[in-house]
Amino acid sequence: MTKLKDEVSIVLGGAAGQGIQTVEEILTRTLKLSGFNVYATKEYMSRVRGGVNTTEIRVSSKRVRAFVSRIDILIPFKKGVLEWVSNRLSKETIVIGEKVNIEEEFLDKVNLIKVPFTQIAKEVGGVLYLNTIAAGVVAGILNADMEVLRRYLKERFSAKGENIVQRNIEAAIKGYELGRGLCKEGRISVEILKNEEVKNEILLSGTEAVALGAVAGGMNFLAFYPMSPSTGVAVFAAQHADEFEIVVEQVEDEISAANMVIGAWFAGARGMVTTSGGGFALMSEALSLAGMAENPIVIHLAQRPGPATGLPTRTMQSDLFLALHAGHGEFPRIIFAPGTIEDAFYLTQKAFNLADKYQIPVIILTDEYLMDSYYNLPDINLEKISFEEYIIKTKEDYKRYKLTENGISPRGIPGYGEGIIVANGNEHDEYGDITEDEELSKLMQEKRNKKLEFIKRESIPPELVGSEEYKYLIIAWGSTYYVIKEALERLRRKDIAMLHFKQVYPLSDKTKEYLEKANVIIDVELNVTAQFAQLLKREFGVDVHYKILKYNGRPFSVEEIMENLKAILGEGV
Repeated sequence: MTKLKDEVSIVLGGAAGQGIQTVEEILTRTLKLSGFNVYATKEYMSRVRGGVNTTEIRVSSKRVRAFVSRIDILIPFKKGVLEWVSNRLSKETIVIGEKVNIEEEFLDKVNLIKVPFTQIAKEVGGVLYLNTIAAGVVAGILNADMEVLRRYLKERFSAKGENIVQRNIEAAIKGYELGRGLCKEGRISVEILKNEEVKNEILLSGTEAVALGAVAGGMNFLAFYPMSPSTGVAVFAAQHADEFEIVVEQVEDEISAANMVIGAWFAGARGMVTTSGGGFALMSEALSLAGMAENPIVIHLAQRPGPATGLPTRTMQSDLFLALHAGHGEFPRIIFAPGTIEDAFYLTQKAFNLADKYQIPVIILTDEYLMDSYYNLPDINLEKISFEEYIIKTKEDYKRYKLTENGISPRGIPGYGEGIIVANGNEHDEYGDITEDEELSKLMQEKRNKKLEFIKRESIPPELVGSEEYKYLIIAWGSTYYVIKEALERLRRKDIAMLHFKQVYPLSDKTKEYLEKANVIIDVELNVTAQFAQLLKREFGVDVHYKILKYNGRPFSVEEIMENLKAILGEGV
């Protein structure tokens, strides 16, 4: 008997179009509602049909929120899946499926449990139901609540008619009974504790968190041009547009999207544009317009590997410098890089307040890995958020670009008050009229950039994770948070910690204290050139001693971080 205790890593793989994401959706929600802690992430090819797509679901007695290489149970829906994940397999890996989907060279390398998925699916009504049977098998092995699964399937397929609903339920029951049978026969045993409190928690993805955070920030207009992995934010917002009372506009290109959001803020709305690297590159002129006009704009930039089209459905942290330096001329900006799904919500909400307050671009820098990951978490704490609006009612002698001590001029909007509102992409005087005056041009440049000093005072300091008596300090930003955190928990050393940044510009001055205390600094990033390490060098004059970099479009796994750290720390780990 193969025993899996406390935690299991399940991977399902098949071609695009075979419903892998449907299985992920059914299982994550059913297992969470049954009281299991769940985490899921996917990797998929940039194609509509064919290829190999996989999804990993971790189920645990405690919270799990990071990607692991290890595969405990693999369910392949086509030949080629085992070869695709071959570097993640071991002799302990249990493969559940049909022999026809297993390459000959793997038959002696894995633990195969033959299950006639296709035959059972045909008995139910066709191969269309194969993925629901697989979901049922996993639910049965884990002893999930069958009634929860039944209810979810009824809700999930209700729009397709009663016949489809009943056949999916029948498929799930057959799979569930098969899974329970494998346990009773002693072929597999999974012992994972359920937690009643988990049933009432929410299951959220990075995509949903960004969208909901924007709504909490007062977003009432979103413009976009589709580009993975950012499109899901717009789709989610559009699906709930009536409920949230927002306007979602798919426009002809990214330039229009950015300009429309600038226009929305000018008119008094709170807008966001969601895009990825190639789209953001097209927006750089609009970004400079926002900088000169001192017009707020919130931009969600979901990173993927470049240059050019790159790997459209993969992940990377290679757009930091793009976000930092995009646009011509000099003007301040804020860049957030959420490390967790919770961060994605709270930071996106905060972005709207800061964009409004300082009248600048605020960029939320995520990546495909974070966008496509799910896990259960306690409900969002609404007491941690605040809605801040800085629009004023103008008087007759209103000066849109009034010179002030902190560089922030009172912002009015057309039709609210007696003043005339002038927005200008040219250099301008305090009223907004074009000027080429030598002294006034100098003062306006200083006024805009003076804001950075005050913005920096509000910068979110980095979070220290691990021992405060560290000698080794890992530097990380964005979505690598939980992978590194779990690796440190497994290492159990008191001389190492992580300094994680969820705001990457401008950086908090407190950063330097942490860096100076470390004997050895280790930089972890998903890019080729260690962009964040370069930024630290520029801002604080500090060099990192080691770099752990990955840039093949895949996220770090917990095991990879541990192996790299062991190589640095030595044999005593």
